[in-house]
Amino acid sequence: MSDSHHPASSPLPAGTTPFSRRHFLWQSGGGLGAVALAWMLNRDAARAAGLPAGSIRQPHFAPKAKRVVQIFCAGGVSHLESFDYKPELERLHGQSLEGRGENLGFFGQPGRLMKSVYDFRQHGRSGAWVSSMLPHIARCVDDVCFIKSMVAKSNNHTPATFQMNSGFTLNGFPCMGAWLSYGLGTENENLPAFVVLPDPRGLPAGGSINWTSGFLPANHQGVAFRTQTAEPISDLHTPAGISREARSADMDLLATMNRDFATTHAGDGAFAARLRSYELAARMQSSIPDASNLDSEPDHIKALYGIDNPATQGFSRNCLMARRLLERGVRFVQVLNGGAFGSPRINWDGHEGIKENHDTQAATMDQPVAALLQDLKQRGMLEDTLFIWNTEFGRSPVTQGIGATGRDHHPAVFTSFLAGAGIKTGTTYGASDDVGYDVAENAVTIPDFHATILHLLGLDHERLTYYHNGIDRRLTNVEGELVKGILA
Repeated sequence: MSDSHHPASSPLPAGTTPFSRRHFLWQSGGGLGAVALAWMLNRDAARAAGLPAGSIRQPHFAPKAKRVVQIFCAGGVSHLESFDYKPELERLHGQSLEGRGENLGFFGQPGRLMKSVYDFRQHGRSGAWVSSMLPHIARCVDDVCFIKSMVAKSNNHTPATFQMNSGFTLNGFPCMGAWLSYGLGTENENLPAFVVLPDPRGLPAGGSINWTSGFLPANHQGVAFRTQTAEPISDLHTPAGISREARSADMDLLATMNRDFATTHAGDGAFAARLRSYELAARMQSSIPDASNLDSEPDHIKALYGIDNPATQGFSRNCLMARRLLERGVRFVQVLNGGAFGSPRINWDGHEGIKENHDTQAATMDQPVAALLQDLKQRGMLEDTLFIWNTEFGRSPVTQGIGATGRDHHPAVFTSFLAGAGIKTGTTYGASDDVGYDVAENAVTIPDFHATILHLLGLDHERLTYYHNGIDRRLTNVEGELVKGILA
């Protein structure tokens, strides 16, 4: 949970009365669950002492969306192999790139222009171009809006991933999910407002910093589920060696201590945030097993997501779990496709060979993402859910090295797409130039992207602030303009 501090001191000697709250917690056999449940039993007393619990907060204006699901594809999906068709690359294949600017790749190796390794075809009523790499998403193009003019600040995975999540290339700033939790609260106090479902293969570049609450209160940070195990949250259950009587005694004593401590320290913001996290942990003991139980889903829904398809490597389960969390009131669910680096790579970082890499990654991502879109739509949830698909940057139109088959990082232009509440669907906004090197029209920066997402949730990005170290901080820093062209 959001506070995992453990005391450094040793337990009290045998027979010593545990008057110290810290020593009591150290000795308590119930662990976090005991602390949480005890505080839950004293919630009314805590509120009377001025310690508010999480709740729904009013947006600045009427929102189009109530909740968000974000699919983040770690490693840098090639726009040239996915959604940004460039016939000119076919004509110029094998030639050098001249007169466009510097080599923006991370490794900076000179190469030659390379046509897409996939065939492109138009789909749907909108006629959107999608490559053969993504046949399932291709069937959903009339439900989405492609932004083909995204721009990032960094060509390095970790700072670029930080920027996409928090608006800053430096770590330690609150991520978008934390800002939404802070600005809107939670619709279901039995579940976190912000849940992260990492790829079972590993965490993205920068790890858990990508869902940090930064300088916001700790209860707003993302709760990352353990997607590689059957138990999504550790320590949800009372250890087998603790009897019901012993647990009850622990609860009674800790309840008294918490009540006294809350009264003595009324108005302590850090303490309040910590206890709200403990309280949430207690409620999660019953809510998480229900939300994560995919066995209750009908067979046709499991087949839609490809649950039994080995190629999805657990990502399909995460997408289905995301839908279950959204319908239970979770405000923001981030689903990660791909981890950090690896050999062979476990993300979209196609340096060595773009086709081999993207074939593997697309097999994990394509069907579950399309299924989640379709499932939300058939349940009527897409009407008030904002669906985000993005990556940290694109890939270069030239090869990474002469005679090579991979592409280096490329932050100057790449593609994302949105769907759902408030989005003008079946459309494309912005464009890259004829070879996909630079923005040709309507550049969208990450602050613009974030400002538009907040707007759809009823939040003015200039008014959603938090005072920290003498500055009214915000997700978009001092930047950000609404991308009005994508709004319905």
